[in-house]
Amino acid sequence: MPVRPRRAVAALAATASVALFASACTGSANNAASDDPKAETTITFWHGWSAPAEVKAIQDNVARFEKAHPNIKVKVVGNINDDKLGQALRAGGSNGPDVVASFTTANVGKFCSSGALADLKPFVEKSRLDLDKIFPKVLQEYTQFEGKRCTLPLLSDAYGLYYNKDAFKKAGLDPEAPPKTWSEFTEVAKKLTKTKGDSYEQLGFMPNYLGYETVVSHYMSQWNHKYFDGNGKSNVAKDPAFAEMMTYQKSLVDTLGGFRKLDKYRTTFGDEWGAKHPFHTGQVAMQLDGEWRLNFVKNAKVGFEVGVAPLPVADDEVAEYGKGYLSGTIMGIAPQSRKQNAAWELVKYMTTDTEAVVNFANDIGNVPSTLEALKSPNLKFDERFKTFLDIARHPRSTTSDGAVNGSGYQETLSDLAQKYEKGQVPDLKKGLADTATQIDRDIAAVK
Repeated sequence: MPVRPRRAVAALAATASVALFASACTGSANNAASDDPKAETTITFWHGWSAPAEVKAIQDNVARFEKAHPNIKVKVVGNINDDKLGQALRAGGSNGPDVVASFTTANVGKFCSSGALADLKPFVEKSRLDLDKIFPKVLQEYTQFEGKRCTLPLLSDAYGLYYNKDAFKKAGLDPEAPPKTWSEFTEVAKKLTKTKGDSYEQLGFMPNYLGYETVVSHYMSQWNHKYFDGNGKSNVAKDPAFAEMMTYQKSLVDTLGGFRKLDKYRTTFGDEWGAKHPFHTGQVAMQLDGEWRLNFVKNAKVGFEVGVAPLPVADDEVAEYGKGYLSGTIMGIAPQSRKQNAAWELVKYMTTDTEAVVNFANDIGNVPSTLEALKSPNLKFDERFKTFLDIARHPRSTTSDGAVNGSGYQETLSDLAQKYEKGQVPDLKKGLADTATQIDRDIAAVK
């Protein structure tokens, strides 16, 4: 998992920069893919990884590609965020990338609808790829928008629950029986919480939306929900799941000490990507997080036994326990590239070649993104990693819906949620109705 900003913060930055993509419609697969993929050529690949081990994993993967395609050399440029990527696509020219990778799946709707990334359908058809047989359904969904596919998935992330088994034992809880429903979760979080004056010696769970990974979309994955109705209108006021989630989250905030007390404690936490993460230090006993946390736990040499499990589900959806939120890295082709056929060879290799996907997943510690790679005997992982593989395969796991304004609708909904947890929204029903109206207005403005 790349060392990147918190997703809530990253989403805000990505939405601000995504406007740059709207004017980047400088080419398409049909009018630019005239190069000979068997000719000697060099293509440029921009990605966002920056940690040394992750950069090495990318370089090793590219080296394997170059060995299989000796006529294509790849110039790799790392540590490229969506802001830099947007500027390059907008500018065009020979100094820009041919192939790009992004961590922001929420912006696929914007990428595809604006033409920021090339349409991959002609390439998929030319290569006779049956995507239904290659990728899980959710990954197919978040890499296309309204029938246009401009990206393919490159590894994925599955979110689950990390918990301190030693803390469970000390609290009289069974460390082999993590909570399966949210009502059970509340009771467990209470038992794991130890107050200290006006703060905490140990907090069972940090529920606040500004906590690490406890954002609206991750919570919502554990309730059956639909962000938009059949007409593309916001469904957050009509679907009772949104009110149920927000009501539950606020009740958890209130139960564990209230927003102000919790938020003050949150400011004492170490960096999300460092050894002083609050779960590593024992400041919180349970943590919502992705599969990559296993590597961070190992590197931090935590002094307790760590358990992993799926996140709890709504009390009336216990039969769906095991599901979770999915996201991941996406790959696409710059529309202004003059080497799109060669670029496609790299995209196809990195996203669909089973050996390439397995090797990269092993090296970088993420969940494989193809069905064959998910069941490969060559996967090397901590036994607990299987929990995340199961979440990735679960038929009810979900991701955020795409929209023409990217993650804008998520931020509008998150704004309401953050005000509600603080007690600033006395009428949640009205708040959701107003939010739905704002989401529809924002989307209409883009269209």
